[in-house]
Amino acid sequence: MFSIIKKVLNQNYFNSLRKLSTKMDASKLVWMDMEMTGLEVEKCRVLQVAMIVTDEKLNVISDDFCEVIHQNEETLDSMNDWCKENLKDLAENSRESTVTENKAEELMIDFLSKYVNPKSTPLAGNTIYMDRIFLRRYFPRVDDYLHYRIVDVSTIKELCRRWNYSVYKNAPKKKLKHRALDDIKESIEELKYYKDNLFITVDK
Repeated sequence: MFSIIKKVLNQNYFNSLRKLSTKMDASKLVWMDMEMTGLEVEKCRVLQVAMIVTDEKLNVISDDFCEVIHQNEETLDSMNDWCKENLKDLAENSRESTVTENKAEELMIDFLSKYVNPKSTPLAGNTIYMDRIFLRRYFPRVDDYLHYRIVDVSTIKELCRRWNYSVYKNAPKKKLKHRALDDIKESIEELKYYKDNLFITVDK
């Protein structure tokens, strides 16, 4: 009888820890950015993917994740003129990379599992819905691992432009490097700016 009670108490304890961990994960954000060969998901592919995890105050709590993914010549040759001009170095890196889409998905899951629980953490970034479309198409396990909600900094920017232009015009300017990890770090700084200048926050 005592062993049964002990087992139940232990199970309740671990369940409470799991709930606490999930609640803590819900305050985190998984930041992601992809560089693609174009925006048509049915025929375009991912060249590079990067991720960073932050806490609720946008402090970085993870290592940087960034992988260049191998794509074949046919895919690289089919890029539009803008991509060929602005992503030519990245395309060359993709040509030389040995990381397949399947391998990249494994690495992404390994990275996420170090910092967040499954289905607990929203995806964040600029125009992040587009990354989510490619995520769902080419990395479905990663899409399934994340919470279904997204935090799109572009939405905040557009609302700020309409409702508080003085804040909008002083927002950090984009450097337009078109590299996934650099773009994520810019997006985090941009949201920090809006948090400090647009939102009324209460410290916990």
